[in-house]
Formats: sequence, C-alpha cells, structure tokens
Amino acid sequence: MANERKTESIIRSHFEKFTDLVEIEEQASDIPKIGKLLKNASKKGGGQGRPEFLITVKKNPNLLIVVECKADISKHESRDRDRFSEYAVDGVLLYASYLSKEFDILAIAVSGQDSSHLKISHFLQLKNERKAIPIFGDILLTAQDYLDGYLKSPEKFRQDYNALLDFTKQLNEKLHSNKILESQRSLLISCILIALENPAFKASYKSHKTPQNLANALVQTVSNELESANIDGKKLENLNIQFSFIKTDTSLSTKDKVLRELIDEIDENINSFIKTHEYFDVLGQLYIEFLRYANSDKGLGIVLTPPHITEFFSELAQVNKNTIAYDNCAGTGGFLISAMKKMIQDAKGDQETIKNIKARQLIGVEYQSHIFALAVSNMYIHQDGKTNIINGSCFDEEVMKEIKAKKPTAGLLNPPYKADKKKDTDELEYVLNNLECLVDGGTCVAIVPMQSALAQTGRVYEYKKQLLQKHTLEAVLSMPDGLFFNSDVNVVSCVMVFTAHKPHPKNKETYFGYYKNDGFVKRKIKGRIDAYGKWDKIKEKWISYFLNRKNEAGFSVNKAVSAEDEWVAEAYMETDYSNLSKQNFIKTIKDYVFFNELYLK
Repeated sequence: MANERKTESIIRSHFEKFTDLVEIEEQASDIPKIGKLLKNASKKGGGQGRPEFLITVKKNPNLLIVVECKADISKHESRDRDRFSEYAVDGVLLYASYLSKEFDILAIAVSGQDSSHLKISHFLQLKNERKAIPIFGDILLTAQDYLDGYLKSPEKFRQDYNALLDFTKQLNEKLHSNKILESQRSLLISCILIALENPAFKASYKSHKTPQNLANALVQTVSNELESANIDGKKLENLNIQFSFIKTDTSLSTKDKVLRELIDEIDENINSFIKTHEYFDVLGQLYIEFLRYANSDKGLGIVLTPPHITEFFSELAQVNKNTIAYDNCAGTGGFLISAMKKMIQDAKGDQETIKNIKARQLIGVEYQSHIFALAVSNMYIHQDGKTNIINGSCFDEEVMKEIKAKKPTAGLLNPPYKADKKKDTDELEYVLNNLECLVDGGTCVAIVPMQSALAQTGRVYEYKKQLLQKHTLEAVLSMPDGLFFNSDVNVVSCVMVFTAHKPHPKNKETYFGYYKNDGFVKRKIKGRIDAYGKWDKIKEKWISYFLNRKNEAGFSVNKAVSAEDEWVAEAYMETDYSNLSKQNFIKTIKDYVFFNELYLK
C-alpha cells in the first residue's frame, strides 16, 4: 500500500546530512514572508499551501528549496500539470509560482517509496519569472551541488547580469553627480575591486577617519597588490599614475562617506557578481556603460566586443588547455578572459595546468595607458595573466619579438576601427600583425568592418591580397547589424578566420555564414540583450555549421574566392524560399504603398 510518509522519510534523511548548509522545515515556515506567500496556495484551492518540505540555504537567503512528495510513481506528473493535489510535479510547481514572488525557487518533485527507485524532477523558477525551467537530472544532489548549480545556471546568470546592468546605470549617475570624469570611472572601479582582494583592506576600510586617509590607503593597497603579483618597473609606475587621481579628486578625497559608500556598493553588487560568475569581462561592461555619457573615446575607434561574441571566438578558435592566446588590441581584456574560461574548463580541475594557463598562456598588447590599466586590473581580478599584458604598440619590433618568443597559437582580436580612412591604421593591418606573431598553423579570429571584406580596389584590397599570399582564409561570418549597439556605434561587421603562415590554396573553398540573427533584442535601458534565452541554441548551430562546413540555403555556403572577390555570404548564398508566405508579400506591398504615400507625394 502506498505510503507517502516513506517518501518524506527518504527526503528528510537526505537533507539532514547537510544541516551545516541548510535549514529544514515541514508543512510551514517560521519565516513570516513564506507563510504570507503560501496563504492562498492550497493545492485544492482557497487555503494555506503546505509543501512537504521548505528548505532554506543559510549562505544564500534568496534561494528557497521546495519539495513535494508522492508515494506512487504513477502520480509523479500529469499531462497538463494542473492536478495540483494529485501529482508531485503539479503541486510543487504551484507552490513555486506563489513563492517566486519573493524568492528564487528550486522546486523538487519526488515520487516513490524506495530510495533506489525514486522518480525525481527539478525546476528552477527565479524571482518574478513566470516560468519554471527544468534543471539538474533525476537524482538527489548534495546541498552544495544544488547551490552551485543554481548560482551557475544560465537563468541565474541572466538575472544577475540584468541586475548588474541596473546597478551600473545607478552607479554611473552617482559618479556623474560627484563629478568623477567619464574617463576615470572604470579606473576607480577597477582600483576598488583590486583593493577588495586584500583581506586587510576589506576588513579595515570602514575604520579610516578621513576620506583622504581612505583614498591614500586604497591607492597604496592596489600598488602593493600589483607589486606582489610581479608587476614592477615602468609597468607598475604607469599603473600607479593611472590610479593616482583618486588621492586628489575632490569628491573622493574630501567629501565624507562618498568613497566609503562606493566601496560598499561595489563590493555588494559587482564583486559578488565576479565571485559568482567567473571569467566574465565585468570591467568591459562597465566601460561601455560609462562611455554612454560622453563617448569620449569614439574618435579613438574603441568598440568593445559583446561578451557572448568573445566566448564565440574562443569556440571558433577551438581554444583548449594547451592554447596560447594572443590579442594585439587587448582593450579591457575581454577576449583573453573568455579564452581563460574555455582553457580552464578544458583543464578539468588540474591545478598545475590552470596555474600555467593564467601565468603563461594569455598574452595581450594595449596601446592606451588607461585602457592598459583596465586590462591589467581585469586579469588581476581573475587571478593572474596580468604580467603578460604589454603597454605599447603591437607594431613595435621589440614588442613583436617578445610576443613571438611566447609562441601564441590562437589570435583573437577586435582592432580599433579607423575614423580617418587615409591616416588611421587599417583594421586588416592589425589582422596581418596578429597572424605574423602566431606559430605556423595557428588560428586567428578577427572581427572587422564589413567594408574590409567588400573592398575590391585600393589599400584594403592590397591587404586582402597580402592575407591570401601568406595565410589561409578559412571562413567569413556576417555578424548582426546592431552587434555594437551597447557601445553606441553603428558598424556592420564580419568575423574572419585564418590559418597562419599557410598560403591560401588557389581552389580552396572558404566557408561563408550569414550569422545575422543571434537572438539578442534591443531594450531601451539595458541595451542589446538575450532577453529570451535564445543565444545558446543559436551559437550551437553557428559553431556546428562552421566546424563541419555545412551548406544551407539562406544561411551558409562554401565558395572559392580570391582577393578580387567580396568576402561575404550575401554574395554567394542561395535564397531560401521555403519560409516565404502570402503574408510576406502583403507586408512588402503595404510597406511600398506606405513609402509612396509618405515620401513621394
């Protein structure tokens, strides 16, 4: 005979092994907020909801685990999930829908009376989200595994990233009101993040009696931290100069509580994000947000690559634990951080390999001193790699000699986009420079303006010829038109993939992809974001088709090209007519009529 108490006993025994991490309650909770949320959540309607277990996580009060049990496995889940009192999944999802108004909910449905033959389903419903998403597998996990899986889930990342964007906007406004220059805001944040890595500073910064003392202590702590990380000589001197404004800025060094409150807020909102979501270019995102105020660096051609594209590059280059990655236009270090993430994942916990990756396998060159400071800070925050960031010109012979000695195998870059077509260094010159520094057979992945791929005459055409004479053009991928919307720059771009030091064979076919839809949408406040969680599936297709050189009408094609040809998918793809419908024609005719009415009368 089915006995639900047996199921409950199994769950109770499982979670009681982790009472150092969780607190277990049954049927009801001593937390008033939970009782209030369950007030009308009865599975039979119109009364108090009483889940079998309500489990709070001591280290993370935002997460609540809810468990619903059924003795009979046949009562695990109904077809429509609307028979709340009869089925485990149906009931736990009902409770999650109520409780998610104030908490992130991990909903667990368990059915069966034998621990070796249980049926288990897990769902994650984040605060204020309408849907619960399946997560984990069909076995019970440790409390720590549940916490880690929740924190590292794509859904949680999106929630935290949106919160980070909201905070960044508020922080920008606060810095603006305190008259902190746009060019100095990211430096200030990076300085604070480095100082917070020092336990003594983190424990004592609130005890400084004057703003001046705190400002001095902040800058000195950072200098000491960088020096202890083997950054010395001119490199350390340059970094000290970049951070020195903090000691003399009127708001930071004389106004009571301004700097202290900034450190508090940055620790709570940014530092916690970095600790949870490792290997993400947070400083790059902050820099983009701060540039929105003045866009003072537009004339310098700075266009920061969105994080999902830097990760995409690492997959295109097939980065692994043995890769030595090089970015000759390092910016804030976004490509190197994404490469680090991929390399460390491939190391599978081998600490010696991970140590070597961080210390020797991430190389960058950045020309501008203040951006160089951000790149070093970024690498420091992510525990190493900073000693291989060089402040200088990637075209300098001594710099190139130093880079070649490190034998980079993968080049990843987004070169500065030229403002003056006659005087500025062309984007393809940076690509040639990167390829020159790679080992034979190395892979270079670069994102450049579409004009670079289309040129059939002039200087850019000559660079295209040089590229094919020395290297192999493996692929060109047309990127979304609004890719750099968050940087407030309208550049239509494409990604080029080369194999270094292997001249392009005459009849070699290049893969061309029409990668125009990455699933991201524009939002007035948050910019261009993956609002519907489409990117992961889209990226999977993009990578698969690239690796396997697959043809698909309207999406991809393989074609032999020369320097005289246009290097874009649009020039060679077959049109896919399969999705055309009567509505397409109606819309086109309406658009045409509207245009005539509006502009031609």
